[in-house]
Amino acid sequence: MQTIYFAGGCLWGVQAFVKTLPGVVATEAGRANGAGDSLEGPYDGYAECVKVTFDEGHVTVTELMGYFFEIIDPYSVNRQGADVGDKYRTGVYSEDPSHLREAQACIRAKADRDGIRVEVLPLARYVPSAEKHQDRLDKFPDDYCHIPREFMTKHLPKE
Repeated sequence: MQTIYFAGGCLWGVQAFVKTLPGVVATEAGRANGAGDSLEGPYDGYAECVKVTFDEGHVTVTELMGYFFEIIDPYSVNRQGADVGDKYRTGVYSEDPSHLREAQACIRAKADRDGIRVEVLPLARYVPSAEKHQDRLDKFPDDYCHIPREFMTKHLPKE
C-alpha cells in the first residue's frame, strides 16, 4: 500500500470523491504542511487535504492525478468553488519522492502546464481532522461542496 495526499479545496468533497476511485483502500480528512497540532484550528498555513491510501497494483499516481484534475480548477490560486483562502489551495504531497516526480510529470505533460498552480511538495507535516470532518458528506449529504454530486459516484463500479 502507498500513501499520497491531495488538497483540492474543501476536504469534504475531495474525500467523498477520492474514496470512490478504483484502487483506493482508505481515506482520511486532514491538513498538510502547516504549523501546530490542533484538530480544531487555527490552520496556520495548512492546506485542507485528504490522505489517500491506495493499492499500487490497481491504480498509479498518474491515474490518481487524472482523477484529481477532474475535480479541481488547476489554474486557481487559493480557491476552489466558493472556498477562498490559502487553506483551500491545491496541492499534492507525499513522503515518497517517486510520487512527487510522477505528479510533476503529469503536470508537465499537460499542454497548458504553464498556468497550472497545483503545488507538488514533500509532506512536511500532517494532522488528521477532527471526527466531525471525517466522511462529512456521508453524514450530511446536503452540506456545501464545490464538487458536483454526480462526481461522487462517477467512478464506482456499475452493477
